[in-house]
Amino acid sequence: MPAFNMFKQYYFDDFTVGEEFPIPSRTMTDALFAAFQLASADNHPSHYDIEYCRQRGMPALGAHGFQILIQSAAGAGWFPHYVEDSMKGFIEQSSRFLKPVYAGDTLYPLLTVSELVPGRTTGVVVLSSRITNQRSECVMEGVQKYLIKRRADQ
Repeated sequence: MPAFNMFKQYYFDDFTVGEEFPIPSRTMTDALFAAFQLASADNHPSHYDIEYCRQRGMPALGAHGFQILIQSAAGAGWFPHYVEDSMKGFIEQSSRFLKPVYAGDTLYPLLTVSELVPGRTTGVVVLSSRITNQRSECVMEGVQKYLIKRRADQ
């Protein structure tokens, strides 16, 4: 079967600090909240009971933290298509949640190459992750690390 790649394949040595990989925006809907609640088994009423939320001054259902985090999944954008032939693994992730996200908010994720750590045959591509809402407020920031093969001629 012939190889099919949507993009020119990147190896560790092809990345540059500051390079951006945007991820399409997504509006947080009640249906997404319900699907995430089902998948995660997180049954706290702040994620599904609007009256509970209103009694506590929340304008709508509050998103699960991991529901926000998954919006920065590299697979939702083009990054994995660039490294189909060179990625060895997703090796680390961390994040900080800075502002609440509610049903109806639209999120805009962005991954940016923030550091390149070379090794002999592989290197670590460090991506900073940042998610802003429709008001341009940063709601989450974090780091993702990927182990990527180096080109054989390096």
